[in-house]
Amino acid sequence: MSWQTSRWKRLQVAAIAGVGAPLIGALGRTFRWRVDGAGAYGQVLASGCQPIMAFWHGRILPATLFFRDRGIVVITSENFDGEWIARIIQRFGYGAARGSSSRGAVRALVQLKRLMAEGRPTAFTIDGPRGPARVAQPGALWLARATGNPILPFHIEAARHWTMRSWDHTQVPRPFSEVAIAIGAPFHVAADTDDEALEARRGDLEGELARLEQRTLEMVCPSPSTP
Repeated sequence: MSWQTSRWKRLQVAAIAGVGAPLIGALGRTFRWRVDGAGAYGQVLASGCQPIMAFWHGRILPATLFFRDRGIVVITSENFDGEWIARIIQRFGYGAARGSSSRGAVRALVQLKRLMAEGRPTAFTIDGPRGPARVAQPGALWLARATGNPILPFHIEAARHWTMRSWDHTQVPRPFSEVAIAIGAPFHVAADTDDEALEARRGDLEGELARLEQRTLEMVCPSPSTP
């Protein structure tokens, strides 16, 4: 039996979203943000493009709060967890394209391509929904190649946080924590990029996310030599 045909599961989805969204919003209002690369998002829009946001799955919660109310469309899984996640992020001004790396991926990417043509930004947890952690999946790169829109990578790190015992080590910033975000330069994938070159760009994207992670760690835990 799927969750859609179970009345109890449907009630659970509604309850999780109804309770979770206000709690997440209340938590986010206590954060103290530090931002590196604040102008990058606006620069992409000013160039006539839409950004394809790319980040690690373990930073979903603070990312949802920072980029809220911009109409960004996110792929969410077609299962029970994907449904309550979709309902929560929609309350923060996101759209949801249904699919995953294992089911409905092609349909979701086609939907994202159409939405980007209509002027909607998109976002990928690029190692999700099941990992392995910190290994970029190709969906964001495929979309960048197909649309001409740049990937905008970013990383978030909290000075004080809880770390979940999950495959992605989900980070939940503690109340009143300082939270740093580093947004990288637009990352382009040419339309004529072949599969071999696309794999090389995938590695480049992982390297850029590692650099942004190091930058956020320096922002929340600066060393004595860090300016």
